[in-house]
Amino acid sequence: MDCSRRDVLTLGGLTLAATTLRPAWGRADTPRRGGTITIRAWDPPHFDLHGAGGFSYKSQVVLSFTHSRLLRHKAGPAVPPGVFPIEGDVAESWSQPSLTTYVFKLRRGVRWHAKPPVNGRELTAEDVRYSVERFLTTQGNANAQMLQSVDKVETPDKYTVKFTLKQPFAWFLDTLANPMAVAIVAKECVDKFGDLRKPESVVGTGPWMLDSYRPNVGMTLVRHPGYFMAGLPHIDRVELVVDEDNASRLAAFLSGKYHLGWEFPGTINRTDWVQIKDTLQQKRPGLRTEDFPGNVMTHISMRVDRPPFNDVRVRRAMSLALDRQGILDSIAEGAGTPNPPVPTALKEWSIPMAQLGEGGQWYRYDPAEAKRLLAQAGYPNGFAGSMCFTTYGSTILVDAAQLIIKHLKDIGIEARLDQKEYGAYAASCLVGKFESMTYGPQTPFLDPDNFLYGQYYPGEPKNQSHINDPVVTDLLVRQRRTFDVTQRRQLIHDIQRYLANQQYYVQLASPTYTAVWDGALKNYGPNLGYDYGGRLTAAWLHR
Repeated sequence: MDCSRRDVLTLGGLTLAATTLRPAWGRADTPRRGGTITIRAWDPPHFDLHGAGGFSYKSQVVLSFTHSRLLRHKAGPAVPPGVFPIEGDVAESWSQPSLTTYVFKLRRGVRWHAKPPVNGRELTAEDVRYSVERFLTTQGNANAQMLQSVDKVETPDKYTVKFTLKQPFAWFLDTLANPMAVAIVAKECVDKFGDLRKPESVVGTGPWMLDSYRPNVGMTLVRHPGYFMAGLPHIDRVELVVDEDNASRLAAFLSGKYHLGWEFPGTINRTDWVQIKDTLQQKRPGLRTEDFPGNVMTHISMRVDRPPFNDVRVRRAMSLALDRQGILDSIAEGAGTPNPPVPTALKEWSIPMAQLGEGGQWYRYDPAEAKRLLAQAGYPNGFAGSMCFTTYGSTILVDAAQLIIKHLKDIGIEARLDQKEYGAYAASCLVGKFESMTYGPQTPFLDPDNFLYGQYYPGEPKNQSHINDPVVTDLLVRQRRTFDVTQRRQLIHDIQRYLANQQYYVQLASPTYTAVWDGALKNYGPNLGYDYGGRLTAAWLHR
């Protein structure tokens, strides 16, 4: 049976799960081998997911095609967006003998890409141990906190991996399945290249192999003939095209160049969609579409350890200053949802806005009340500050930033936009190194723990606002140790109610995603997250 978060043991019990990765074939179609799929992607800063800056989505999207994990999220048209059932990747089965012990049995015959220096040898438990330890110890890995509960990793035999945790962690399996966490890498590559930053070091056990990398132009991936799932992948070649000009991307999609929408994660932003959908019906009549809430949640981070942001009245005033629906109307044709601290896209865990209680009042648009709160806090004339920002190559993010600056100015806050290149932003403002404010998207995690623990627990790299609140800290630890799903959901709702009242981050609304894909692409289902490769492994092209 497949192991999802609902299958994890109850306190004192035991769960054993054995899984097989079974693609869900389309009923009306027979899978076909061959073809090339072309996708708009991004030029990665480097290819080392464990290294400094490796948490970039630009790297993670690429390596989702080339590298495996112990577990993965199921994909395909039967999986609704925002839901992430777990199945084995290189793990054939797993068990949880105690609250802090997990044992994984590996598939036999999993082969590395037939490229030097690994040359197609079999993957072993030692590769998993090495990858996890490197993930945890590589300096500058901002995602290492995702597995900080791991105490030790042991390899009782060639095909068995045993994890011992420091304390119970109810999200452990979800974390292992997350494409932002531990991609299994080869020690030989690190030994030869010194790290995994170079394209030559991209050697994995995943469904495709990196064939060529052309900086700032694109990448070509080819089918891994020794992939451990017989017959997969069906698609022979993947072209990842770098294009940072939106007009160029739009024209390329209209001409049929891209098989998926050019925005993350395979979508078209609402403004462009409204502009071109009638034309697309004529030029590409077989296109498939699906709308669903996005989990890329933008927010304003603040130095809440310093004046003026250490005063909750200032933070609440900033939230009241923002016309969230007006911003959605301007950048997303009005389609989207306001976000509590866990984005509404994570439908199993996000609290409905109507249930936020007292904290819900701070999400309304009320500039007069915002001015009153600022004056009450000692800032009747407002104040000035910088707002760190990078464009991420997104026109809607730029438009939203300009509107936020205007709304804050309307209540007396002069926020000067401090625009940075993406690499500089990721190394500084994204991990809390800024003087005043930062505006931008939060990493689109696939579980609520990473949205909450990473952003609010003291000392975490992604605690951008420098929060140290004992009430929050206690709740965050408690939900991690609660295996009963109903009880854990209640705790996570309680956390969101408390945080809504504190406004440590000023969350905006997320536009609705419009996923678009070519009608020739079969057995494909859109979802949230960076796992482009996982969503395409069992897909095929049919003309």
